[in-house]
Amino acid sequence: MTESASPSFSADITFLIVPGLRDHIEDHWQTHLQKRFPSSVCVPPLKHDRLSRKARVDALDCTLAGIEGRIILVAHSAGCITTVHWAQNHQRKIHGALLATPADVDVPMPEGYPTLEQLQTNGWSPMPATPLPFPTILAASRNDPLLSYERAVQLAKVWGAYLEDLGNVGHLNPVAGFGPWPGVDALLQKLV
Repeated sequence: MTESASPSFSADITFLIVPGLRDHIEDHWQTHLQKRFPSSVCVPPLKHDRLSRKARVDALDCTLAGIEGRIILVAHSAGCITTVHWAQNHQRKIHGALLATPADVDVPMPEGYPTLEQLQTNGWSPMPATPLPFPTILAASRNDPLLSYERAVQLAKVWGAYLEDLGNVGHLNPVAGFGPWPGVDALLQKLV
C-alpha cells in the first residue's frame, strides 16, 4: 500500500505516536505515519532528562490528557517500554497499542546505545512483566539488534499481546531501510 492510498479510519480515533530514545527522526516510519493521518499526535521530544524513563512516561501521560475519543498508541523501540511502564500506573482507557520492535532494556545494548547501567539508573530496567490492560500487537523482527525474537515471544506472552512476526526487518528504522513502513496500516486496522 502506498502512502497516498492510506485506509480511512474513524474520525474519533487518534493515533498517538510514542517515539524511542532518539525522538523524532525525519525519515522514520512514525514520522511518515503522522504526516499521513492529520488526527495523529506525537509525544513531544524531551528537552531535559532525555534518558529518564519517568520523564518519558510523564510526557506520554501529559499528551494523553489533551486527547479525547479513542486512542491507539503507536510505539517504537524504547517508546514501547515507555508505553508498558505507563500502563502499570495509569487508568486512561486505551483502544489498542502497536508495539513495534521494542528495545530489550534488560540486557546490554549494542555500541552507540545507552549502557545497561544507564538504563537501570534511569528506571528502564527491569521491564514490567504484567499483562497490558488494552489490546496489543507486538510486532517483532527476527534480526533486530535490540531484541531477540525469542525474547519478543516471551514479552508478548507476559504482556498478553498478539505477536506479529515481521520477518527480517532489523530494528524497523531508517538504518534498516524504513522510512515508510507499508505494513503498518494493516496492523492498525487490526487494532481498530
